[in-house]
Amino acid sequence: MRSVTYSMGVSLDGYIVGPEEVFRFVTDEIREVGVHLLGRRLYETMLYWETADQDPSLDDSMLEWAAIWNSLPKVVFSSTLPAVQGHARLASGGLAEEIEQLRAEPAKGEIAIGGAALAAEAAALGLIDEYRARVYPVLVGGGIPFFPQRERRVDLELAQTRTFSSGVVYLRYRVAR
Repeated sequence: MRSVTYSMGVSLDGYIVGPEEVFRFVTDEIREVGVHLLGRRLYETMLYWETADQDPSLDDSMLEWAAIWNSLPKVVFSSTLPAVQGHARLASGGLAEEIEQLRAEPAKGEIAIGGAALAAEAAALGLIDEYRARVYPVLVGGGIPFFPQRERRVDLELAQTRTFSSGVVYLRYRVAR
């Protein structure tokens, strides 16, 4: 069965941060994704990559990421968008129904969730199998929380760690079931 993952950069005090300093690692991680679920705000932010190959300031690693991202199937959750572009479709059902359908498909690759609000909804429904955080050595003091407020405890099992020369620490946890 395909697993559902939530992967973002996060400050030490728990807020989503960027830009991505560990770009090669993120590119390798996205190669393992079979479909990406996005909320409207993240989808609109990521539209840049649809035409990024026309930006002369991008280096080869960013162009490689853009090519992988553009070919990746995406499901956008929005009640306001009438249509989406590129290799994306609007969700036809609720989050739980979409994930259930995607898990049942014989396709390969993980089901990645992007966007804090969408991830919070998936977490509240108990649908996330892995949390992947790239922890940046900075305190930002506020912003969008990486981990949603939860009313129940979720036990996690450490699956992988990696420390980069920049001080960024990658933590991969599986939900203990």
